[in-house]
Amino acid sequence: MNQYPNKSQMAANRLAEIAALRYQQLTALNSQKLMLRLKQGIWAYFLLLLFEGALRRWILPFLATPLLVVRDPVALWLIIVCLQRKILIPAYSLSLMTIIGVLGLIAALTVGHGNPFVAAYGARILLIHFPMMFVIRSIFTRKDVVQLGRVMVMIAIPMAVLIAVQFYSPQTAWVNKGVGDAEGGAGFSGALGFFRPPATFSFTNGTTLFFSFLAPFVFYFWLSNEKINRWILIGATCGLLMSIPLSISRALLFQIIITLMFCLYAGSSNPKYAGRMFGAVLGLLVLVALLSQTSIVGGAIEAFTARFENANESEGGMEGVFLDRYLGGMLGAFSATSDMPLWGYGIGMGTNVGAMLLTGGFTFLIAEGEWGRAVGELGPILGLGLVFIRVGLAISLGFESFRKLRTGDILPWLLLSDGFLLVAQGGWGQPTSLGFATLVGGILMASLRDDEEEEVPETEEVEEMTV
Repeated sequence: MNQYPNKSQMAANRLAEIAALRYQQLTALNSQKLMLRLKQGIWAYFLLLLFEGALRRWILPFLATPLLVVRDPVALWLIIVCLQRKILIPAYSLSLMTIIGVLGLIAALTVGHGNPFVAAYGARILLIHFPMMFVIRSIFTRKDVVQLGRVMVMIAIPMAVLIAVQFYSPQTAWVNKGVGDAEGGAGFSGALGFFRPPATFSFTNGTTLFFSFLAPFVFYFWLSNEKINRWILIGATCGLLMSIPLSISRALLFQIIITLMFCLYAGSSNPKYAGRMFGAVLGLLVLVALLSQTSIVGGAIEAFTARFENANESEGGMEGVFLDRYLGGMLGAFSATSDMPLWGYGIGMGTNVGAMLLTGGFTFLIAEGEWGRAVGELGPILGLGLVFIRVGLAISLGFESFRKLRTGDILPWLLLSDGFLLVAQGGWGQPTSLGFATLVGGILMASLRDDEEEEVPETEEVEEMTV
């Protein structure tokens, strides 16, 4: 009996190997195409966040109301596909938040306000946008995070030009047009007759949130070896510095200072950043000196200074500003729990949209602070549970970012400077703030990933085997 396979058997085995490799290649290609589509979905969420206000104000004002939730279908599709394909990386905080969202929805319809539209609008925060953070973590790699940072740097230049034009234009000008052709303009009261510009967003908080998110990337690119056009980076840095007085936003000033402090700590803890840190700080000081002498920034500085002084006096000095405005009155949420119904007034009631649907006017029916809103809507049990989940997640991200910093990776640490408070205490009841909290939280998680995309076998390898 012949112990060796004949030529026909060898050919059959060879064909079986080729077929198996072809199947693996097709599976990998299909997986890669799916991941590409999912990444495109995240980019769509990002772009809709930046330009949703432009659509509602300038392009499609007659669709201003439905466009308020234009990101929701994108996020929902991403979540469903990730669950179906088992791509979503599990997390305890995600499971617990889903349970709170479902229970809050049931409570709102049974013992709360009873309005299904308000309840759905409130529940989507926990059931769609919070899971979206983990979708971004599951799909984006660190390489994708850096690429998004480059896009942010490029967008920063025209965004800075836009807020400068809005700052010096009357509220009746087209650039300051309000949502849905609303009269009075989209700006918010500032100082010395100037209004806070909304940029491409529906409200002026979008300007603060955008440039707050930009700051970590600007500092990162100055300190890292990542390839980026230096002239564009210089332009984005000028835009970041100009945005402080042009926005007339104290929150933006505080946030950039915090990011700078994180950056300085990173530089002091790692010698390889020391030289670059010195050059970057020196360059910032030079840019500040030059920009302050221009007429565009000079007039804005006067308005910002006046706003800062007037607000400090009315709010009890810097201590009142920091505790009541910047930290959002967090302790008040705990002290008010004894006066709340056990299951709250109903999820969604504390949002402006919920107030409009329930009363016909924009007002704070529960509380202006984020934690107070959450506890008022969900009650002391679910509400405080939500607060503890958010704080626990933020602290966990803080530890992971610090661990990365110890290994020489500065990016997660810088993103933490903006993302910590957005995750722990950001105003999720307002659509723009919710969108940035979702995006920044997800990007921060993705920056912590160690893995990279797997490469698909080259077609030539299969072709060589068929010869």
